[in-house]
Amino acid sequence: MVDCASLLACPACGAGLGESLLCADCGRLWPAPDGIARLRLDIGARTEIVRQFYDSTPFPNYPPNDSLAWLRARAGRSAFARLLDASIAGDARIAEIGCGTGQTSLYLARADRIVVGLDLSRSALALAASAARRYGIDRVRFVEADLSRLPLAEGAFDLVYCSGVLHHTPDPRAAFAGIVGAVRPGGHVVLGLYNLYARLPLRLRRAIARLTGMRWVPFDPVLRDRKAEPARREAWLRDQYLHPEEHSHSVAEVRRWFAENGLEFVSTYPPALLGGEEPDDLFAPAEDHWPPEQWLAQLGWMRSLGHEGGLFVAVARKPGPAV
Repeated sequence: MVDCASLLACPACGAGLGESLLCADCGRLWPAPDGIARLRLDIGARTEIVRQFYDSTPFPNYPPNDSLAWLRARAGRSAFARLLDASIAGDARIAEIGCGTGQTSLYLARADRIVVGLDLSRSALALAASAARRYGIDRVRFVEADLSRLPLAEGAFDLVYCSGVLHHTPDPRAAFAGIVGAVRPGGHVVLGLYNLYARLPLRLRRAIARLTGMRWVPFDPVLRDRKAEPARREAWLRDQYLHPEEHSHSVAEVRRWFAENGLEFVSTYPPALLGGEEPDDLFAPAEDHWPPEQWLAQLGWMRSLGHEGGLFVAVARKPGPAV
């Protein structure tokens, strides 16, 4: 396994950790059962509910007879995953916050990159670590952690990737502020959230499903595609229709978060421009958004993103020279 000691920090005091996970300042030795470091403190009651939710059904799950070729082929069907991979330098240091079962972390752990995948659910991390062993990937390390006290060294990462996570926290704005410190000057944050408008089709499907006691979920293409994979179908159903904590956000709101934390807005994916073309580089600054155009573009996302839950991506850069 790759040495990630310089990338991790003690969640209790913020000091550096050695490879043995012994804090250099407070002397606390953090456990790592089954090779997965447990670097979290006690969590609040609402967060504990979310942890138990994902421990019972880790998301997303792996199909039977999976392989590294399957993972790369699956990710390769996503235009965004291909763009993300192509935009990241081959020697980047990446933190994926809320990695779940680790599929994105494993997909990005190629060339000379080092990836730290963090999640609250130990059940999900166990699946991630098992997949890493099956695939023979040793440039990724999985860590049990909580957003409120991330065990990441200050300014250690070229990219912090956090998708599908903050909207399941009690206070997404505050949670976002807690991840910014891990990004180096000149580095990027890639943030995936449910969009306020694009989420509406799923919310309508969810209302119908709940009225029928979850016996009928209309017009969900993901459930239809996973009909032959019961475990992955159940994971999607629970994550999208039965989650105990959920919020939705607009582009304007996320841009305010960026400004509050001293970050420069770069772009969104899809582009929040009417007729905007797919970018060649996720980190290339987009044209400035005219607010009414931005709003109309998000209404259009109900059609382009609504069938899979309305997740959009916003990208920011921390000011400073690239290194």
